[in-house]
Amino acid sequence: MTSFSLFTWIEAFHMALSAIAAHKLRSLLTLVGIIAGVAAIISIMTGISVVQNTMEKELSVLGATTFQVQKFPVGTFGPNNIDFRKIARREPITVEMSALVREKVSNVEAVGSELWGFGATAKYRNESTNANLSTCGGTPEYPENNTHWVGLGRNITHEDVRVARRIAVIGFNVGQVLFPFTDPIGKEIKVDGHKFIVQGVFDERKSAMGGNFDNYILMPITVFKKIYGSRDRGGRTRSVNMTVRATHPDLLQDTIAETRAVLRAYRGVDPRDEDDFEIFSSNSQIQAFDQATGGVKSAAFVLGIIGLVVAGIGIMNIMLVSVTERTREIGIRKALGAKRSSILLQFLMESVVLCNIGGVIGVLTGFAIGNIVILFTDFYLKVPMEWAVRGLLFCTFVGIVFGMWPAIRAARMAPIDALGYE
Repeated sequence: MTSFSLFTWIEAFHMALSAIAAHKLRSLLTLVGIIAGVAAIISIMTGISVVQNTMEKELSVLGATTFQVQKFPVGTFGPNNIDFRKIARREPITVEMSALVREKVSNVEAVGSELWGFGATAKYRNESTNANLSTCGGTPEYPENNTHWVGLGRNITHEDVRVARRIAVIGFNVGQVLFPFTDPIGKEIKVDGHKFIVQGVFDERKSAMGGNFDNYILMPITVFKKIYGSRDRGGRTRSVNMTVRATHPDLLQDTIAETRAVLRAYRGVDPRDEDDFEIFSSNSQIQAFDQATGGVKSAAFVLGIIGLVVAGIGIMNIMLVSVTERTREIGIRKALGAKRSSILLQFLMESVVLCNIGGVIGVLTGFAIGNIVILFTDFYLKVPMEWAVRGLLFCTFVGIVFGMWPAIRAARMAPIDALGYE
């Protein structure tokens, strides 16, 4: 096997750059296909990564050790949907079930209960929010189980829940609207006409996906029941969202399995039937999103590969033309003692360098296009370097495969025939 010294590689690289620079227009036209193919892959993968990165941050509110149990699955579907009507008939999750999980399931650090309402209005003197607040009747486990901390004042306590004390922890935006220049702690507000004393304000947590992280009010779950009743606006018995925090991330799946078993037994679910409740964690939601975008990623990759193959055919044709144009140059180099391997390396290097120049431009273009959405939203910047590496590696592969035949053709030329070529 022929081996090449470092000097040979450097010389071949320098000659490849010189040849590309000497034919700028032809090189530019050749690059268009490579740039388009790589940019198509990278832009779509970057766009998906931007959304995925944002989704992961948004969906990670439960933390690495917490999961949630609720009556309805995550996601939206209309009340006329057959599955919705079937699920709506499920037995609701109750505070008593939360207590049962806290008592029966091992490796549980905390179990919280939440009831949610929407479309509320909060007022303080002459200031008022829009009628779009979410209200949460919760237990003291809420902040830690949802990784949304109280930055000012205090959280609700078990005593507040026990005696149904009318206190509230307000979201950051609510505080900004009602108390732009005043310390809100200890102030009396009205939520849907009911008086509350503000005891805390949550830290700011902006949502890029339109979540209500800063636009809600937490109150003791017992107070929520007294004000809003045991049934929702649709007449259904309110179902508790149960949040369960395991003692360690490694025990999360075991805790989920044990919780499922306890609830199935308590709710009398037949062993042959599926669960009549939903369990999800941040990881399960992220995995579901990954599966949903898997088809798009695959389609983008296939289309990009097709584009690169077409561009590779174009590069092969251009390189064949280049070999023909430089026949006398090849003859002179061979007459001066250049080996076949050196000629082959020269033209193969030119093909690979040309492909990778297009690849680098395509990667940068793809990154720019894929991240353009952050200019108009609160999405997070994401640069998926793993796809950049894959794109450049495939460009190298395309350069080698489609540059091989022109390089072999150049290497096989007889010196006398090449020198006599007109």
